[in-house]
Amino acid sequence: MRKPVVDYREFRLSRINEPRFSHLKLLLGWLVYFALYFLTENLIPLEKCHVVHCFLDDVIPFNELFVIPYTLWYVLIVGSLGYFALYNTDGFRRLSVFIMITQGVAMLVYILYPSRQELRPETFPRENFFSWILGIIYAFDTPSGVCPSLHVAYSLGIASVWCKEKGVPLWWKLFIVAFVILICWSTAFVKQHSVVDIFAAVPLGLLAETVVYHHYWKEKLSR
Repeated sequence: MRKPVVDYREFRLSRINEPRFSHLKLLLGWLVYFALYFLTENLIPLEKCHVVHCFLDDVIPFNELFVIPYTLWYVLIVGSLGYFALYNTDGFRRLSVFIMITQGVAMLVYILYPSRQELRPETFPRENFFSWILGIIYAFDTPSGVCPSLHVAYSLGIASVWCKEKGVPLWWKLFIVAFVILICWSTAFVKQHSVVDIFAAVPLGLLAETVVYHHYWKEKLSR
């Protein structure tokens, strides 16, 4: 069994500035994310948001089963941060900074160009456990602040850091990539995002990738 690179049993809040624990300070960024999420979700009137839509949104059918990969996105974030906090603190830092960049830029876009979507079904075609879960998500997550999709942007960062991890087998990396693609498209099938939001997240992810991994790619391209 792989041994963690940091023994968190020795962690105390007073030791947060020690080199072996200092990466944990990046978790404080989540307090900022939640605050920004609350502000953009509740302080920007829905009527002032621009409607995001394309023809593919009308082609892709609603399917509540896609709420499974959609919600597993949260598990993927926590699991990935947990893994890298244990076994690769540099990977933890890079993923955290990747998330910071995508979150910060996306929130700026939400403020300067408020967006919303009108894709959610008025009534679910089927009443089951999955539509019930989706109903809960609809209730607390307004259809505003959607472009670019943070579901997609975060997922790109997670796929990127896993693909560069040397301590995991190839099959796991392929699984993560496939799972991330499924998560990205699930946002369209549960009508949480327009396809426009999905593709708008790609340049955002590339921006974060360039900032976080420019030395990695410089070394790769120079070989």
